[in-house]
Amino acid sequence: MPEFARTLMTKDDMDDGVQVLADCIAAANVGEESIALVGIFTRGVPLAKRIAAKIEKMGLSKVFVGTIDLTQYRDDLNTFQMVPKLEGSDIPFSIDDAQVVLCDEVIFTARSVRAAIDELLDHGRPARVQLAVLIDREGREFPIQPDYVGIALDTRRLDHVLVSLEGTDGKDEIQIVERENP
Repeated sequence: MPEFARTLMTKDDMDDGVQVLADCIAAANVGEESIALVGIFTRGVPLAKRIAAKIEKMGLSKVFVGTIDLTQYRDDLNTFQMVPKLEGSDIPFSIDDAQVVLCDEVIFTARSVRAAIDELLDHGRPARVQLAVLIDREGREFPIQPDYVGIALDTRRLDHVLVSLEGTDGKDEIQIVERENP
């Protein structure tokens, strides 16, 4: 199947997108004593940390950062030839009655978000769960929509959005791999 990759966002574009997310999250949570950002492994984790750093610079509220590994909550584990490496979740603060923002780099079918919510609820009962994504693309299989979006993409189902982050991939870049129908 022929493929064509093109760059959509560079480091500066991504930083602008993260700033938009931070501004929107801060504005929607004005008056809250604290906000808990929980990054979904793998690339949601550095995204949550970047957003938290920007919100903390605004000085509006205390920001906690945690991580969530949804591997054991996936509905497609039986389709894997090898089970993905478990990173383990790390939420070193109480989420009971907290304003929690799940962070992920891309939302597509929303299956990962559904699994992350299941995992999150095993840690407590938040007052509210919000969703922040750098990239929102079409193709939902669950009725889950992000509260905060860096960029919305109009993609075909076969296309693949690749987000590279410096902390995990050595560079900041977003590419789309366009695949032709077989």
